[in-house]
Amino acid sequence: MPASFAPIYERALARKGGERELAALSAVSLKSPAQLAKIDDSRYLSAMTKAIFRAGFVWKVIDNKWPNFEKAFWKFNVMRCAMMSPDDVAALCRDSSIVRNPQKINTVPANAAMILDTARQFGSFANMVARWPDDDFIGLLAYLSKQGSRLGGNSAQYFLREMGKDGFILSRDGVAALIGAGVIDAEPKSKKALAQIQDAYNHWRGETGFGNAKISRILAMSVGD
Repeated sequence: MPASFAPIYERALARKGGERELAALSAVSLKSPAQLAKIDDSRYLSAMTKAIFRAGFVWKVIDNKWPNFEKAFWKFNVMRCAMMSPDDVAALCRDSSIVRNPQKINTVPANAAMILDTARQFGSFANMVARWPDDDFIGLLAYLSKQGSRLGGNSAQYFLREMGKDGFILSRDGVAALIGAGVIDAEPKSKKALAQIQDAYNHWRGETGFGNAKISRILAMSVGD
């Protein structure tokens, strides 16, 4: 069984200056399953594409250019993006209003096709995200990594957080805190390590009443000088 969350919480309190400060810093804007289910699938494709383009790049640049991405990719209409032709891709690779990374541009039709496949099973991609249980967040990450394009690593975690899903982010500080708590002994790269992380989160959710995202924030704030 994972260690108690109490000492982690106390360290975060000490580092951030008290209950009020920690509560403000660990607050996360989340949506209920019903709210997640109502979001159009084009917004999911947009957000996952933004996370992919942000990876390894200056986020501010991507964010500033995002209106141009929306225009260039037909407002991320899923059906239209899934039907992208080689000529469409070539035109996008010449479009100076966006970041012209061919490998990342090619994730858009691939992930649009994944969204359509998922929608055939669940009614919509949004329904799948909404219904996926919070106590198996690693299962959702595994699904996106396997079925999607470039949705491994932290990209899916950031994408889901932006959409309002109650999940965790395995940031550098968050992983350091998990190692310090004895949950894992190194950066998680195996299914076993991810399962250990999920078990710890589930235990801490029961102990504290906090959700995955809040626990994730507090973990990250509990480490450092």
